[in-house]
Amino acid sequence: MPILIIARLTLREASRRRLLIAVALLTVVVIGFTGWGFQRILAMECNGRPCEPVMLRIIAAMLLIMLTFMFSFIFTIGAVFVASPSIAGELESGVALAILPRPIRRSDVVLGKWLGLAILICGYTVLTMTLEFVVVSLLVDYAPPDPVAATLFLMAQSLVLLTLTLLCSTRLAPMTGGIVALLLFGIAWMGGVAKAVGAAVGSEVVQNVGTATSLIVPTDGLWRGALYHLEPAVMVAAGSGNRIAAANPFLTLQPPSLAYDLYALAWVAAVLGLAIFSFSRRQV
Repeated sequence: MPILIIARLTLREASRRRLLIAVALLTVVVIGFTGWGFQRILAMECNGRPCEPVMLRIIAAMLLIMLTFMFSFIFTIGAVFVASPSIAGELESGVALAILPRPIRRSDVVLGKWLGLAILICGYTVLTMTLEFVVVSLLVDYAPPDPVAATLFLMAQSLVLLTLTLLCSTRLAPMTGGIVALLLFGIAWMGGVAKAVGAAVGSEVVQNVGTATSLIVPTDGLWRGALYHLEPAVMVAAGSGNRIAAANPFLTLQPPSLAYDLYALAWVAAVLGLAIFSFSRRQV
């Protein structure tokens, strides 16, 4: 099928970039460094005495959440970097002129690009988070409540940015499209923060504005889904009933609703369809 052929070519092209090798090496270094940091947790003292195992696991959980937050930015920004030149770069270089005259639909090009890049981003996400979870489990004997669900939400967040950037790539230059995608991602993240702050201070206006803003690009809710599945039960119980705790960006008391998950899925499908429509109307 043309879609699978283009997906394979996209993966092959991406594997030739030195950027991927550099990111892989830096990821290994970061995981090794965080492993050293988690190992130092075992030597921590609480009030002049060795910390209890329960306290060590709580500390490990908090640090793992912060590390996952960092990795979530790496995954989404990585999705933007690999997707922004996927179509725009080939249009600028003239490679698209050698492909499009062939008996292949433009929709196959877009879907093949998306599939290839999605496999790349999702594979990187799964590999990175699996290594991090294994390192933490071996060193401090701690595992998050549901690492599989957390990884799935992180993958979904990256796919949202990948799809948005692919749409931008059909009309904008690579750098411009990447900046637009990252700007919308930042706006959505700020909307999620505003929603949490509005809930903490009891302001429905701020909460509604934050909700509407965060729905423009449904990444913040997906991050909070990953966050919820990383939190131990003791953290959720401690924050329950505390309205101020809702403003903590590293704490969420409930996962995204099924309606939100379906909205994110429909959003990806709609934006991908819009990317196909935009590219089919693009003159080359």
